[in-house]
Amino acid sequence: MAITSANQLELLQTAEAVAREKMIDPSLVVEAMEESLARAAKSRYGSEMDIRVSIDRKTGRATFTRVRTVVTEEEVENYQAEMTVEQAKQYMESPEVGQQYIEEIPPVDMGRIAAQSAKQVILQKVREAERDRQYEEFQDRAGTIINGVVKREEYGNVVVDVGRGEAILRRTEKIGRESYRPNDRIRCYIKDVRREIRGPQIFLSRTDPMFMAELFKMEVPEIYEGIIEIKSVARDPGSRAKIAVFTTDTTIDPVGACVGMRGSRVQAVVNELQGEKIDIIPWNEDQPTFLVNALQPAEVIKVVLDEEAGKIEVVVPEEQLSLAIGRRGQNVRLASQLTNLDIDIMTEAEESARRQKEFEERTQLFIETLDVDEFFAQLLVSEGFANLEEVAYVEIDELLVIDGVDEETAQELQTRAREFLEEQANKALERAKELGVEESLINFEGLSPQMLEALAADGVKTLDEFATCADWELAGGWTTVDGERVKDDGILEKFDVSLEEAQDLVMTARVMLGWVNPDDLAPSNEEIEE
Repeated sequence: MAITSANQLELLQTAEAVAREKMIDPSLVVEAMEESLARAAKSRYGSEMDIRVSIDRKTGRATFTRVRTVVTEEEVENYQAEMTVEQAKQYMESPEVGQQYIEEIPPVDMGRIAAQSAKQVILQKVREAERDRQYEEFQDRAGTIINGVVKREEYGNVVVDVGRGEAILRRTEKIGRESYRPNDRIRCYIKDVRREIRGPQIFLSRTDPMFMAELFKMEVPEIYEGIIEIKSVARDPGSRAKIAVFTTDTTIDPVGACVGMRGSRVQAVVNELQGEKIDIIPWNEDQPTFLVNALQPAEVIKVVLDEEAGKIEVVVPEEQLSLAIGRRGQNVRLASQLTNLDIDIMTEAEESARRQKEFEERTQLFIETLDVDEFFAQLLVSEGFANLEEVAYVEIDELLVIDGVDEETAQELQTRAREFLEEQANKALERAKELGVEESLINFEGLSPQMLEALAADGVKTLDEFATCADWELAGGWTTVDGERVKDDGILEKFDVSLEEAQDLVMTARVMLGWVNPDDLAPSNEEIEE
């Protein structure tokens, strides 16, 4: 199979036909042909040679060239593709290192094996180009809804024909016990598009919360136009869902717009989601108000928000408790996902009992540590003092507002509190030393003796070990597992160390050890402006 003038144009015609069939750039097919011809030429002239082929995009003429690079005498490794400056003088006037000498060589006559090899190279290149085109096309469509036709079902996973490729709907991404037959039409959410060895993989979902959000965008023009915004979505696929909507346009009711005339809009979404019940909730910037809305239809008496812990306590009437929690905890779980808060629901009686228990515990603490009678300890608790630190270091004027407390009594209270705290600190430091805490950690500013004791009990005894800790290991945090928030206990969490404070402590330790350059921590001008 020699490349003659008779079949030069045939190369371009073949490239055009393949490109049209596979919907890829014709130049990619021509490049694949050039590479296959170069490989065939190497098998004829020698694999160590640097042989390149160029096909003219207009005439189809294939030009075979041999390239040799000029290198220093010490760097010569391949005499077929490289030559020294002295050798290059035979072909060039004043050769320099790095220059290339290109000479045209006769075209090869491709035998059966070489032709088969060239065909394989072209097919491989075309297949790769086709995969790249498919990946680029569907990567841009990730996060949108697509309509497809069911091709087959494999071990519960549904293979869907989406036009220019195949996608997969895993059985875990199907709603309830959905089943499909070949040629059934199906609507799905493109959850992820990945480039893998066997080609681009398109993963679909019908259980993803964003699938419901995109369905509402299709059914509600105000959402599509951006007048109404979907703030958050929580789903128990096939059973129940909650969606929070918001608008800055005071003339529009966001909930009513999503429900539609006689429920037509929301019903269209419900039908697509196999009868999933949907609660449409007005979003509010005030978290407690938003939570009260999210717990509908249950009534809420009181909400107590702990912003640092991301936790909220909700008090409901006794008869509303089961409604607020929902069947198998569904209502409170969806409300928690919607608000991204850890919700603790209790009745009025439970809250009253908890408050009474806290009052008694604090009263007992002051009786034992300050050597005061029960009545005086109750006065301190009633005034809002929760621990010894508050008594010891508060402004003395705040103690003087308590009935029967003069300046001398206030000073005596603070002295007793400080002496007790100092004694506890000394004991904690001794225990920390007994556990093996090194001086490098003891002298580190920002850690109290009680913190050192807690760190030592957890195996953190040196500054190096402390510097390797993650901020959440110290302050604690929350992790979402299978749609539910799971608590991660922190070593220093009981000392009310926030995540930001933990980050500062760890980074300070790393700077002290020389692991981090302090200049890298300084914010840039752009960050300051932001």
